[in-house]
Amino acid sequence: MTYKLQPATLSALTLLIFTVSTWGKQVTQKTETLVINGQTGQAAVIRVDGRAYVDLAALAEIANWSVSFNTNRIVLGPAPNPASAPEPVGPPTQADGSSLSRDFMRAGIEAIAQMREWASPLSYAIQNGYPVTENWVAGYREQAAHALSLASVAATHDADRHALELLTNEFNSVRQWSDKLVEARKSMNAGQYAISASALRDDPLSQKMVACGRFLASMLASGTIQDDPSCH
Repeated sequence: MTYKLQPATLSALTLLIFTVSTWGKQVTQKTETLVINGQTGQAAVIRVDGRAYVDLAALAEIANWSVSFNTNRIVLGPAPNPASAPEPVGPPTQADGSSLSRDFMRAGIEAIAQMREWASPLSYAIQNGYPVTENWVAGYREQAAHALSLASVAATHDADRHALELLTNEFNSVRQWSDKLVEARKSMNAGQYAISASALRDDPLSQKMVACGRFLASMLASGTIQDDPSCH
């Protein structure tokens, strides 16, 4: 499928930031062709309940736009002429002790995405009474663990390492939640989640995990280290 995006849609593109708030919904992902101002390229398109989400960095690369992440603001627009434009404002640098490095921001966002890829299909399967096995869940868990290890490699200074601790705490929460659901399915105690649409959402561990995931997604996008009780 090919998507064509016109200049008038530029302001709406900021809505295409994907966060872990989609956990518990029906999610699919595949690579599709995008056409932006006549420029064609491919990017991963994630569909959540019929809506399409695309990574901002991928959109910017296809359209030859610049994208910068500042505190509470994302700036997306045509790339300036390097011969005449001032130095663009980019992500925070290591000179600020509270700033995350660019490589860690990218790796951390990918780690959060992989945790979502682990949690979302498991939640959907449990709520709809589908079979769940340890081997099936292990594939998602290993992908998330690999993404977390890449984030660990990218953590080069104190702010990165602090954020990595929070990411690791979130990974452990998702693993604990996942193990709990797999065990419930084995012991035939998962029926409560299929009977009540809110049972899984209202579970304290589930709420803690989702709250931390949302916080981490926002923190990584801002590029500045922060903290939140949900990630401890």
